[in-house]
Amino acid sequence: MRGKREKPVTAAEAAENARSPLTADRSRCLVIQTAFLGDVILTTPLLSVLADRYGPVDVVTTPAAASLLDHHPAVSDVVRYDKHGVGRGWKPFRRLARELRAKGYARVYLPHQSLRSALLALWSGAKERIGFADSAAAVTYTSRVARPRQGHEVERLLALAGVRPGDGAPPVSIGLAPTDLAAADAWLASHGIGPDFVALAPGSVWATKRWPYYAELAAGLDRTAVIVGGAEDTELADTIVRAARGWAVSAAGALSLRGSAALIRRAAVLITNDSAPLHLATAVGTPVVAVFGPTVPEFGFGPRRTGDIVLGHNELSCRPCSKHGPPVCPLGHHRCMRDLSAVDVAAALARITASEEPRAIRSWD
Repeated sequence: MRGKREKPVTAAEAAENARSPLTADRSRCLVIQTAFLGDVILTTPLLSVLADRYGPVDVVTTPAAASLLDHHPAVSDVVRYDKHGVGRGWKPFRRLARELRAKGYARVYLPHQSLRSALLALWSGAKERIGFADSAAAVTYTSRVARPRQGHEVERLLALAGVRPGDGAPPVSIGLAPTDLAAADAWLASHGIGPDFVALAPGSVWATKRWPYYAELAAGLDRTAVIVGGAEDTELADTIVRAARGWAVSAAGALSLRGSAALIRRAAVLITNDSAPLHLATAVGTPVVAVFGPTVPEFGFGPRRTGDIVLGHNELSCRPCSKHGPPVCPLGHHRCMRDLSAVDVAAALARITASEEPRAIRSWD
């Protein structure tokens, strides 16, 4: 027989609970966040709040995202869970659950609304399990927080810790190490690239999020463009380099994820799709021009820095068409991306660099 489902607590109620003696101790705290890379980056303010409250926290995350948290001051230990690889299946899952139980966590926070994460939290033995009330697995939580419908994802996640939107948020951060910056500087020096370069991030897991004119943009800049991305982006990056007529250099797959973040830190501006590099730029403080197509910033995943620019065709009635961006345009025209020209993006670049003239434009002839 199922137990009675509790009414979700509001952010204000969660804030009051967070101030109570019950949750003011410094006992061990775990966060399970195995979503996409960008989601993990945007969870870092929550980690900072929890670390201030309970001491450095442990985090279960994907191998891809783990390196971003290895040196974070709010994190004590990063537990790598390859849920789609070697960790797939019940046997590795049970092994991980036993490892978590042995650590004796007092509470687990669940930003990711998945059944797998909820079961890990349940099997960890933690007496407190805090997650969003709209999760399919919310029945397993001991505290169900109403997920804010508006605002940035950072503030939504902070609601789990009782932080209200007006309370302010710690910065999104990944804690770059000197070795990360040294690796980026060495790569830039080996390619003769100075400090005034523009970073381009043309990749995305979701095909319709990829703006198609990066090569045309790079060919029209009066400064070097450096393409950033992972090994999976090398083919796309090489295509852009060939089409850009010598004005672009690819660093895709050449640096670690932290090294790529450090390279973005050295860039004057990052031009990116709605994808993880946008959030890396937020974490390292680099100005952003973000191109949004099938998705919209109102979903909560836009830039956070004052002065950043978001480009998108708000007048298209078909936009947004999905939460993440479908594999292909449902209507076949992909106008949300194709109608944003290289001139449009270059003009935004000129504005963000505080230039009255379109300094970033050379020509598109």
